[in-house]
Amino acid sequence: MAKDFARMEDSNPSGNPTIHDVSDPQRRVFVRGGLAAAVAGLFGPLAGCASTGSGSSNSAVSGLGRAIGFKSVPMTAVDQVVVPEGYRTQVIYRWGDPTGIAGRMPAFKTDASDSADDQALQAGMHHDGMAFFPLDGSNRGLLVLNHEYVDDGLLHTDGMKTWSAAKVRKSMHAHGVSVIELRRDGAAWQQVLPSRFARRITALTPMTLTGPAAGHPMLRTAGDPSGTQVLGTFNNCANGQTPWGTYLTCEENFADYFEGTATPDAHQKRWGLKKGNGAKYRWHEHEERFDVAKHPNESNRYGWVVEIDPQDPSSTPRKRTALGRAAHEGAAVALTDDGRAVVYMGEDSRFDYIYKFVSCDKVRPGGAAANRDLLDHGTLYVGRFDVDGTGEWLPLVQGKGGLVADKGFATQGDVLIKSRQASDILGATKMDRPEWTTVDPLTKEVYCTLTNNSNRGAPGQPFMDAANPRSNNTMGQIIRWKESGDLDATKFAWNHLVLAGDPKQTRYEAQGNVKGDAFGSPDGLMVDARGVLWIQTDVSTSTLGKGEYTNLPNNQMLACDPTKGEIRRFLLGPAGCEITGLTATPDLRTLFINIQHPGEPANERSDPERPLAVSKWPDGAGRPRSATVVITKIDGGVIGT
Repeated sequence: MAKDFARMEDSNPSGNPTIHDVSDPQRRVFVRGGLAAAVAGLFGPLAGCASTGSGSSNSAVSGLGRAIGFKSVPMTAVDQVVVPEGYRTQVIYRWGDPTGIAGRMPAFKTDASDSADDQALQAGMHHDGMAFFPLDGSNRGLLVLNHEYVDDGLLHTDGMKTWSAAKVRKSMHAHGVSVIELRRDGAAWQQVLPSRFARRITALTPMTLTGPAAGHPMLRTAGDPSGTQVLGTFNNCANGQTPWGTYLTCEENFADYFEGTATPDAHQKRWGLKKGNGAKYRWHEHEERFDVAKHPNESNRYGWVVEIDPQDPSSTPRKRTALGRAAHEGAAVALTDDGRAVVYMGEDSRFDYIYKFVSCDKVRPGGAAANRDLLDHGTLYVGRFDVDGTGEWLPLVQGKGGLVADKGFATQGDVLIKSRQASDILGATKMDRPEWTTVDPLTKEVYCTLTNNSNRGAPGQPFMDAANPRSNNTMGQIIRWKESGDLDATKFAWNHLVLAGDPKQTRYEAQGNVKGDAFGSPDGLMVDARGVLWIQTDVSTSTLGKGEYTNLPNNQMLACDPTKGEIRRFLLGPAGCEITGLTATPDLRTLFINIQHPGEPANERSDPERPLAVSKWPDGAGRPRSATVVITKIDGGVIGT
């Protein structure tokens, strides 16, 4: 989600150290600008670890190697999707397109006069994370994708000039998740209409809370005294895909939807709930549960990872509380050698944390039904990244590390609902907005984007540290680590894959050390089956082409060979958009990406009287529309070769 840096949440007042003020000489290295030397010294623990090694992938394409074989796309201001020579793109499933529910497929109206009921059956706004689930190898499958947030200036004919319960319902239906069916027809892809799998999940879809926090007093409301039944999911950012065939969608900036009080309590402050939040979407004006003063527990029911079975449109989505509550960005899933699930998660807030969950049980044959409760039992950890290039996973377990009753943690449910406060107590490392995570299938190396943090090192704010080594960090970095043993290990070694930046900038901290094409604000990440790391950027629309982003007017997607560190630009997006959502067919001959909020102005809300002021993508008329883009090679080959 593109965000004005100045409005980013920063609700971590804890005094826990930041790598961790234990080494004054090291701190002085960063202060005096010896960044390159200091960071180079930290690469030792992982030297050579990015080689292919003995890891293996289930995909036959892994044997093709990591080499990047396309000509870099030059950076320029455009209002279209640009890919390298030899590639083609196809737009599919735009905001407002029918999802494919039989007998209920209203067409999109370009003046935004679609009703709330129409929107419940159409593609939502602002496509984000997604995953492809094969039904017939690489030729047919289900595409499941998030709809993160809305631009009310485009969603309604007159924007927010008038406001009503119907507009709130339409906004709520434009959030959530889509399940659509696609098939390959020759060189192109088509949406299957209708499809028995087609489904829209919205901010009004009934869901179940499961795991250790289910039924906790902090999750009980007047509408749900049991604390187990929730209406809807929203601000769904990145995602995960499980080996047993389910989709994980992550609830990120939920605080933006709740109107807080003028005097929030300590818990509400730590989660960014304050007076004025509700003005962004105005749901609380017609949906009382979004008024914190009237319903103080409702917000605790959001910020979870939600598991969805895409092959059963009648199934109830489940909010998995064992994975902890956070402004969840993504949930990358991998398996230990003995078959237990490990989930790596970032939290997109300034100075918040990176988490890992390890299941108690092994994945069983039989798909979603056989693993129905797998993510309800396990251990949640939070990461500490130490100055010597090692780190430790700290267990978020009641009774350990000071997580005891007299500090507000009488039960494991307390720990999970208040995971930020628990992580504060454990001394986890305050990171620069950890977003997407991904696991290399060949090496089990883990990557996480730290998008940016302009508050780092500012007066009264946390100082620079080894993992977050730049003050006024406008460019961001990608951190990586290797577990000390299997993925369930509690210790790891880490370094930076890259410090993003533009070498043409005068400020040293903005130059970065990119070996290849310049970029900033890394966000989406995926290591594909042959080991290529794909990087997507999310530069705020208030920042694109300005200041230290003068030479970067558009968001982009890049490919990286992590064994060499080479980074090459593969794609440019249209004006005002973010590049996000990233998945591929098993044969890697089709890549799916999402264009989110094309045409978004600097203030992040469009003028309904001038909807095409910034972008005309993808239709050239009507309204700019978030959409999924299909990318293939003209010769039918593997993407990136």
